[in-house]
Amino acid sequence: MTAEAPTAPAASDTSVRDGVPYGRLVPVAVHFDDLDAFGLLHNARYPLLVERAWTEVLAGLGFTFDGDWEAAGDACNVVRELTIGYEAPVKRAGEYAVHLWFERLGSTSLGYGFRFCSADGAETYARGSRVLVRIEAGSGRPTPWSDAFRDAARALLRPAG
Repeated sequence: MTAEAPTAPAASDTSVRDGVPYGRLVPVAVHFDDLDAFGLLHNARYPLLVERAWTEVLAGLGFTFDGDWEAAGDACNVVRELTIGYEAPVKRAGEYAVHLWFERLGSTSLGYGFRFCSADGAETYARGSRVLVRIEAGSGRPTPWSDAFRDAARALLRPAG
């Protein structure tokens, strides 16, 4: 992941525009082949769709990954924990959304929350959280997030309270 002068989104770019009070609402598509034998979104597809939304949010903040782990910077991270709870079935292919926000931004780790929801964010089908740890590619040891990443990530922190 390289940082090309990422900037925090302007007030007009916040998710209030997206219909959510914090974080980002990212459109995702559920395709017919994402459905299981019962015609429901397969449980393993939820984390995949969340990951795709996460990648889109990072790109929107100015961070991209070109396949070079030594040069990946903040993209060189591993999942420490993933939790997900399913609240209502997704019964058909179509347009949906993932609502993403940061819960906590530590020195070498971050925790973010997510909801898999209707395209407008009104109906929640699943919710969960994920913890990532940034690592140094050569050693695999935890290493701090860059200042550029930390500055950009603050725009997605969930307000306290």
